[in-house]
Amino acid sequence: MIRRQGWLFALVALALVGFLVPSVRAEKKEVKLVKQWTGSVEDEKLAKDAPEVITDAKALEKLWKAWKVGDKVPEVDFTKQIVILSTTSGSKISLSPSLDDKGNLSVLGAATADFGPGFRYVIATVSREGVKKVNGKELPKE
Repeated sequence: MIRRQGWLFALVALALVGFLVPSVRAEKKEVKLVKQWTGSVEDEKLAKDAPEVITDAKALEKLWKAWKVGDKVPEVDFTKQIVILSTTSGSKISLSPSLDDKGNLSVLGAATADFGPGFRYVIATVSREGVKKVNGKELPKE
């Protein structure tokens, strides 16, 4: 009986410690997409060199023209925003970015599994505030 009480006490103590110790994992908050562009590109080779993040106008223009996203490259204030993107061979894709308290922006591209020729993309701008890394990698230097 005393042995059982000892084990029960130990389990309760461990449970209490688990509640009292601050969480070590980083808390994440959802990041709102400011602007977004989606489309499709026939040449799937162009997706291989797609960056995860763009931090300057020159790189955005290069991608915009290579993928033929539109006539005019959008103006982005890279002092306040960054461009994130993802590609898929599925028919649809969406972005779900989240920022943890350490400044890592996780960019998750959720796509359908109905594969087709070429690739689909989503390009979006998000606030650069608090962002130090994207998917664990330091932001490129301008």
